Amino acid sequence: MSKPFHILFLCVANSARSQLAEGLARSVFKGDAIIESAGSEPSGKVQPWAIEVLKEEGIDISKNWSKSTEQLPLDFVANLHYVITLCAEEVCPMLPSKAKRLHWPIQDPASAPESEKPEAFRKARNEIRKRLLEFKLGL
Repeated sequence: MSKPFHILFLCVANSARSQLAEGLARSVFKGDAIIESAGSEPSGKVQPWAIEVLKEEGIDISKNWSKSTEQLPLDFVANLHYVITLCAEEVCPMLPSKAKRLHWPIQDPASAPESEKPEAFRKARNEIRKRLLEFKLGL
């Protein structure tokens, strides 16, 4: 695609997986894509471990915020190319769109016991990065 394409990452709370995906995708695609994330039931905050494990990679999502699809810019939604859902154990949100839909089931690291959260978030980060790189190669 010659001009930047639009990718939306969706999950339920928009606090962990979709935030990891948004940060990683912005790093992977640089200016080639416009990236957003949202949730069907936004929690209102980004999980601290999501911020921390991306900081380990030199990616800053500390200014990100948990939002619903209704809070996304209308022109972004109207020009969507890809909607990628990241839910595994829960029902994924839907967004009426002509965009190509992809589903990457990633376990929710926010549901891990407190002592296991660092490793759960790193595992989710690494899996999302792997899928993003494969996705980019396939474009």
